[in-house]
Amino acid sequence: QAPQSEKHSPKVIPNHCSAKHYIRLLVYTGIYLFAFLVSSAVLVSLLSWSYLVSEDGVAEVLAHYSESLQDRFIEVPCSEDYDSHKRFEVLLCHSRLLFHAYQFVFFPPFYFCLLSQASILDLHSGALSVGKHFVNLYRYFGDKIQEVFTEEDFQLYRDVRRRIQQTIAQAFGISSSSMYLTKPTFFSRINSTEAKTTHDEYWHPHIDKVTYGSFDYTSLLYLSDYTEDFGGGRFVFMDVGANRTVEPRAGRVSFFTSGSENLHRVEKVRWGTRYAITISFTCNPDHGIEDPVLT
Repeated sequence: QAPQSEKHSPKVIPNHCSAKHYIRLLVYTGIYLFAFLVSSAVLVSLLSWSYLVSEDGVAEVLAHYSESLQDRFIEVPCSEDYDSHKRFEVLLCHSRLLFHAYQFVFFPPFYFCLLSQASILDLHSGALSVGKHFVNLYRYFGDKIQEVFTEEDFQLYRDVRRRIQQTIAQAFGISSSSMYLTKPTFFSRINSTEAKTTHDEYWHPHIDKVTYGSFDYTSLLYLSDYTEDFGGGRFVFMDVGANRTVEPRAGRVSFFTSGSENLHRVEKVRWGTRYAITISFTCNPDHGIEDPVLT
């Protein structure tokens, strides 16, 4: 039997064994840390995707900002908003939206200068938003308005309007002469600045025909690029079960019927500035307006 002192004597682990255990501990720690980081990244991605789907409802991108589209024609179920239009002999119940690229469109820099402190510029009425108010651009400048605009500027605007109108008419199988420009038609600037009035709260879901009344066709011409000039600010069609989004690209035109079949919203712009033009058309000649003229 071993002496009592030997029973309680501690074991001595050789130095080389301690080193092996230490190295093994480091390896296991590294593996666990790597697994933790990977699982965290996956969790963050899932949460981000979940947030995107639940918050913005975006489940499908109809037009990526990196795509150079020519035509993309998409059918959606029609609504009954156009029953009163039967007297105009225009078929409107084929609710479609189409994306068309006009990469040649470049508006002069002064449009953006005028919008540097404003959110809306309507060339027809002259309405220019300044803070919480609107001023009439033509009254403000008076005879000096021709120092701000040129006839060539207005001609460019008219040419773009005409080409968009013809494209919509061709896509929907109607005569462009059955469509009339209607109000409001305007340039818009959106950034991350806090809204000063309810008029600036662009992100709420809405139906153009309810908001504006005279709209039958809505078109949007984007003048800046998603992810390059601004973040957020995507156009979202709020469909049942699977919302769909359009990522703005300078020169891209999207258009659609303005009724309840195309409920939509714009995401809040998180950074940068988003520029676009809204050009709308009606089938009711009583709601039509003429192109703006420089006088």
